[in-house]
Amino acid sequence: MLIHQLLTKQDLSRHLKNGTITIAGNVRLKIYGLLTCTSGKRMKNKNRVFFKNETEAIQLGFRPCGHCLPDHYQNWKNLFA
Repeated sequence: MLIHQLLTKQDLSRHLKNGTITIAGNVRLKIYGLLTCTSGKRMKNKNRVFFKNETEAIQLGFRPCGHCLPDHYQNWKNLFA
């Protein structure tokens, strides 16, 4: 997990270009989603973290975003029904 506030613009750009960042998350809400998610784009940098993949986010206790990953969110929700 990479913390947005600790990354320079150059570091962030390099990670995106290399594909080492594919998912973003909100550390306060424990939600992860796509980098293109409109909800995720509105979050404050101090709350944003980045993951290499979805598996990493899940292992760290994050849940899928209901906006950009509705099928994943529904599957997660069904686990607790």
